[in-house]
Amino acid sequence: MCMVKTRDDAIALLDALESGRVRAAEPEAGGWRVNADVKAGILQVFRLAQNAEKHSGAFAFRDRDLLLGEARCPAGVRVVPGGTMIRRGAHVASGVVIMPPAYVNIGAFVDCDTMIDSHALVGSCAQIGRRVHLSAAAQIGGVLEPVGALPIVVEDDAFIGGNCGVYDGVMVSRRAVLAAGVVLTASTPVYDLVNGCEIKPRDGRLIVPPDAVLISGARPASGAFAAAHQLMISAALIVKYRDSRTDARTALESALR
Repeated sequence: MCMVKTRDDAIALLDALESGRVRAAEPEAGGWRVNADVKAGILQVFRLAQNAEKHSGAFAFRDRDLLLGEARCPAGVRVVPGGTMIRRGAHVASGVVIMPPAYVNIGAFVDCDTMIDSHALVGSCAQIGRRVHLSAAAQIGGVLEPVGALPIVVEDDAFIGGNCGVYDGVMVSRRAVLAAGVVLTASTPVYDLVNGCEIKPRDGRLIVPPDAVLISGARPASGAFAAAHQLMISAALIVKYRDSRTDARTALESALR
């Protein structure tokens, strides 16, 4: 049952999301649990709010009035000037660094010491773990509906390379690495070259294994027409599992924090 009935309830939910007291999904033994009531509450915030304008210098913005302000972040967050927006109802934990411009949408949860680089998106209700690196132009999609759907999850210590896209139905497990340009959806073919197998979605969800290192690849499209025209389908390839060399290449200099 939705916990949001009034505008005061909506404001209370936004405050609770920003503080991290509630979240759209959370880890539990053996996986993740969706908090459907929270996601339903976020949708109700939009229904209860009204369109309004906000002016900033020469610029005018129009959004739902309950969301026109920015999320309140703890003192340990560093948001570099230059156009970043953390929308109301997003949680950004202490030690997070955000380079401009970036956008963190409502319901997102970004845990401690994560780096969000320029032009990166953290979509609605996305769950980002500790010490994650979202490189420049990385796109983490949002999942608000259906309310029972698990949002996109990027677990602790994962590295998401530049121009990567992680979209509906994907979970990136801890310490996994996506090389620049990898795009994943629930239907993206993933081939494990180390273990000689294909990783298929389970219950409509693609799970990138812990420590896996993925690059962009392709496979031949099926059918005579595709063969005649040498057409290919995008795929992702696990070329190794993380080791000390990988750790050295993905390490973030502590001075940057």
